[in-house]
Amino acid sequence: MTSKLPESMQKLINHVKEYFPHDEKLNLMFEQCFVNTYETTMKKQEDGKTFVITGDIPAMWLRDSAAQVRPYLLAAEEDEEIADLLEGVIRQHYAFILHDPYANAFNETANGKGHQTDLTKMTPHIWERKYEIDSLCYPLQLAYLFWKSTGRTSHINETFQHVIETIIKVWRSEQDHENHSSYRFEREDVRQSDTLIRNGKGGRVVPNGMTWSAFRPSDDACTYGYLVPANMFAVVVLGYAAEMCDEVLNHSSLKAECLKLREEIQNGIEQYAKLDHPIYGDMYVYEADGEGRVNLMDDANVPSLLSAPYLGYLPYKDSTYLNTRSFLLSRDNPYYYEGKYANGIGSPHTPDHYIWHIALAIQGMTTTNEAEKQEILAYFKNTDGGTNFMHEGFNADCPEEFTRDWFAWANTMFSEFVLSLTGKAVKGSPLYHQLMKNKSMEA
Repeated sequence: MTSKLPESMQKLINHVKEYFPHDEKLNLMFEQCFVNTYETTMKKQEDGKTFVITGDIPAMWLRDSAAQVRPYLLAAEEDEEIADLLEGVIRQHYAFILHDPYANAFNETANGKGHQTDLTKMTPHIWERKYEIDSLCYPLQLAYLFWKSTGRTSHINETFQHVIETIIKVWRSEQDHENHSSYRFEREDVRQSDTLIRNGKGGRVVPNGMTWSAFRPSDDACTYGYLVPANMFAVVVLGYAAEMCDEVLNHSSLKAECLKLREEIQNGIEQYAKLDHPIYGDMYVYEADGEGRVNLMDDANVPSLLSAPYLGYLPYKDSTYLNTRSFLLSRDNPYYYEGKYANGIGSPHTPDHYIWHIALAIQGMTTTNEAEKQEILAYFKNTDGGTNFMHEGFNADCPEEFTRDWFAWANTMFSEFVLSLTGKAVKGSPLYHQLMKNKSMEA
């Protein structure tokens, strides 16, 4: 974006260097990864909005873009220009959601790029229309954390109200996908994970309080439509939305709508998305259909089951979460891999035995064990493939073999993990509250 780095960002880079004064490799990696989103993916528009590409794909994913800019909220606390840039991202999110709340990725202009031949309601503004719950969660999370970090409320306005109303309408429709949803999606001549069965309707589900998702945050089709980590995320951001409706908009009825839907989804999770595992005990499942069929796994992409406390759905030491975590970080999770250079979670989206840097970052930010954090840090330093950047997935036995050499989301997650090791986290986030709790206990 620019060759001159803002002083507020340089301060954070210097802070990490001071915290790790003798780790030249880590400092070089952090500096490169931290500035990557700012220098290569953000473009300010003439109307004040900010368009953010995901890296090697020239489209803006609602999820990726929100996650990519999240650590910059630390700089925005004292830097008005960074804050303006981030508010531009939020306003761009609003515009895209109001254009089509079922789309996950958008073009910078109505240029007709992307997957225009998909059998769904495409427009020239849409790059891809894979409906994912988290695409609507991330913009709400960013809007909330931006408020907590900067104190600004200019983005919590009438447009924001329309966005909330739009999201609630979609999530309510998708609580009964079979009868109330008009969303369909098919892509021809592709692997099964890139399209939906039953003429684009997806697998059959039975209403249970949770809201349906066509695709996972990996952009792979759900096996069963109630994607549990995404529903957990929805519970969290509906709480955020209710708080913003209450304290800024003074809109009591919209607040009540948010809280009612939040309660219904949470009750659905707790009733239909848990089981008593013979080895791990009471734990959460990854997907469910409402009729008893469940999927026991986790995917590297966030929201994941591993990320539940990072998202704020439950405490870091919640017993059901810890049981689930034990399952996820074991060979019983079909996408947990062990290799010469790292152990961690991958994804069916990438080759077998490929671990994701995003999953390692989440593992590091959801453990309360210091030794585990240091182990994760060592994994990062040994698996950059000699590039000083993070990647999508890497071969656990040969990190020089990786997917996506320009993947800004992974660089951001690594940066956030390193900052957390130095005691820094985004204000208002569960990670921030956990770090503050740790500091008070130490004092």
